[in-house]
Amino acid sequence: MYDIAIIGAGVIGSAVARELSRYALKIVILERGNDVAVGTTKANSAIVHAGYDAPATSLKGKMNVKGNAMYDEVCQALDVPFKRVGSLVVAQHDEELETLESLLENGKLLGVPGLEILSGDAVAAREPNLNQSIKAALYAPTAGIVEPWELAIAYCENAMDNGVSLKLNFEVKGIDRKAGCFEIHSKDETVTASTVINAAGVYADAVYNMVADSHFTIKPRRGQYYLLDKEANGLVNHVIFPCPSKLGKGILVAPTIDGNVLIGPDSQDLTPFDKEATNTTGDRLQYIRETAAAICEVVPYKLNITTFAGLRAEPSTGDFIIEESMEVKNFINVAGIKSPGLSSAPAIAERVASIYLDINPNTAENPAFNPIRRPRVKFADMTIEAKQEMIEKDPRYGRIICRCEMISEGEIIDAIHRNAGGRTLNGIKRRVRPGAGRCQGGFCGPRVMEILTRELSLKMTDIKQEGLDSYILTGKTKRGDEDDAI
Repeated sequence: MYDIAIIGAGVIGSAVARELSRYALKIVILERGNDVAVGTTKANSAIVHAGYDAPATSLKGKMNVKGNAMYDEVCQALDVPFKRVGSLVVAQHDEELETLESLLENGKLLGVPGLEILSGDAVAAREPNLNQSIKAALYAPTAGIVEPWELAIAYCENAMDNGVSLKLNFEVKGIDRKAGCFEIHSKDETVTASTVINAAGVYADAVYNMVADSHFTIKPRRGQYYLLDKEANGLVNHVIFPCPSKLGKGILVAPTIDGNVLIGPDSQDLTPFDKEATNTTGDRLQYIRETAAAICEVVPYKLNITTFAGLRAEPSTGDFIIEESMEVKNFINVAGIKSPGLSSAPAIAERVASIYLDINPNTAENPAFNPIRRPRVKFADMTIEAKQEMIEKDPRYGRIICRCEMISEGEIIDAIHRNAGGRTLNGIKRRVRPGAGRCQGGFCGPRVMEILTRELSLKMTDIKQEGLDSYILTGKTKRGDEDDAI
């Protein structure tokens, strides 16, 4: 029996697992997908918000500001790229100037450092590609950018390094309350745990309904994006927001941690039954283009390399839900974690651990806990001398598989064999970026498949794009030996 079962391996569930691995506990993460970080975590704005917009009395506001301040230390320990590029909320009309003042005052109440309102001229000096009609902007220097999927993978890997177990393709079908424990059922397996932590994202309400009548519901809210090639790098230097509306922070234009440019998201409420609706639509993408033009008319959409959509878990309560259930002892809900959930993740993990320790005050620490994740080689960023030295140690780093991103075979092999390692084309793409460049895997995809089959002792037809049903190949197209091309 496990002490704790965490349902969901997104950035929140993985962060909670890593935080609780500090203690002498038997922990398992149960993930319905075929990999870590395949839900909201893989498709969002990748922004670490400064924290000025959520109400000062809200849990969102408090968690955002605290989590933001923790990012430097967390990302250094986990070897995850993070940059504090700052953000600008721009006002284009006189009435929006009042919104900037309101955000400034709210940010001060929350303790957000360094906030100031810049004039239109000062904004133009920082961001020459923005429209000249901008009258002013709220500047927040602590805002940053990160790779959310890499952070979640790093959290999960470090948690597993410290003894946590991970079960993929474990879709929770039912939970039975027993004396002193819970029996958690998938289609093929049952896991028993003393405590359940529900971090199931858009499905958190459905999971809670398995043990009690939920006092909250989760509505999926879809957001669509454009991702521009690295040739667009430098279009903006900060994360650029319009003044917010009741549906969210609006269409942003932002740099990414890897040098691309991101435009989006829109905000579209879906029905409670559309929790897998991550398709993009022509009308909403056109809306993004038209709306973003109010901020920046020179966005080079000809450099677009992909569009994508993600779902936000919109709670009926209007705030994060982080608490032990009042109806069911030892069942902790971590639900409704929409934006700024990524920004809040380190603080949310600490809060959940604190709730668990309040329930179980005699929990011992894990004497072998190591917060440091083994750094991964980033071959493209190395000096010529360092590359030569690495190739001498391991020739596989001298074989470039992805020429768009300059990713070596050695990096791919390392990503496969780490804890929480990649097993699919998209899984390897999230970890070390082959297929994330201009050709989107058109050239390197087959070579990555070959490496996966060799390293995992699989057949080419076993390799998936993402989920278990996302097959790529069905068989050979010509006769020959097993090693022949297919």
